[in-house]
Amino acid sequence: MEEKHAKTRVGVIGCGQIGKAHIAHYAAAPHVELVALADIDEAELTRVADMHGVANRYTDFRSLLARDDLEAVDVCLHNNFHMPVTVAALEAGKHVFCEKPMAGSWVDAQEMYTAAQESGLQLSVQNRLFFVPETLVAQQLVAEGKLGRLYHAASRGFRRRGRPFVDGYGSPTFVQKRNASGGALYDMGVYHIGQILYLLGNPKPQRISGQTYQEIPMDPARQKNSGYDVEEFALGLVRFANGVTLDIKEAWAIHLDGFGSSYVVGSAGGVCLDPLGFFHTEDDLLMDSTVDMQQFAFRLSMVEQKADLYANPQDHWIAALQNRVPLLPTAEIALNCMLISEGIYLSHTRQQEVTADEVREASVSTAVSL
Repeated sequence: MEEKHAKTRVGVIGCGQIGKAHIAHYAAAPHVELVALADIDEAELTRVADMHGVANRYTDFRSLLARDDLEAVDVCLHNNFHMPVTVAALEAGKHVFCEKPMAGSWVDAQEMYTAAQESGLQLSVQNRLFFVPETLVAQQLVAEGKLGRLYHAASRGFRRRGRPFVDGYGSPTFVQKRNASGGALYDMGVYHIGQILYLLGNPKPQRISGQTYQEIPMDPARQKNSGYDVEEFALGLVRFANGVTLDIKEAWAIHLDGFGSSYVVGSAGGVCLDPLGFFHTEDDLLMDSTVDMQQFAFRLSMVEQKADLYANPQDHWIAALQNRVPLLPTAEIALNCMLISEGIYLSHTRQQEVTADEVREASVSTAVSL
């Protein structure tokens, strides 16, 4: 693809924990000019901007969006702020990279997606697992037909003790519905579910069944101070329109030593992702194959010259804006993740299986404007 220009001029909205990581990445990226930052916390905004030598800083994100010399913005805010800021950025003519999950509810994510489609601008939603070597190898196996006809998959995310704030890291906002809308599903699940949807070709969910839990005791003072009201463990089963099924388990905290790997299986083979393993049959031989991941990454970079095209979510998005690579369907997959996650919540509430249409009809905006 023809490159438009050497550097894309980017602004970042949000200087919190994730925002700082994104800002540091852009400041060091060869194809990016980091132009402006925005955050309501003026002291922290000043500190972060000074650290990276960014002269333009705003306590009102709308002032950042009003700049006519910005091509793109990165939205690094809590879940329920994603939709209003992303839509405003698209309406201001900016391409958008948004942190995961896409929003706090499916209906808000759909509004973001519609705004991007109507504007003709690029919307990408962060999912780092699309770019790890295990996913790239598995995707290649699927694309080459090595797994045959796909029919089942599992999405797995495990922490024995890893609830934000109450287990010792992060802030209370991560465990409050008014800011985050969900718990383990929205924090971790979107990574693993999205990774599997990518390998499956992002099929359309048809029916969803699920249950969520918050059972394990926590420090009483932390519990009181956190306002903890989201799930620590979620499970689900999704039936897709093409007959494929997806089994989901996602835990921030549970009395186990693991769930095993996420995987995809087909009529001719199966692939586990952590660690990567390819299982297939040649004549009467049951074959378990491994891959030299270091050599694969080296060849992808040095032989195929794709060093930054599929290195990570931000570099991929920038490369797509510069017409150096087609943008992966991160927004479409993130939208499906929202539908599935909200379907699990709705199934839990109704104590029955729900259809995708029922999820859409029941979805209510959780958006909060700055």
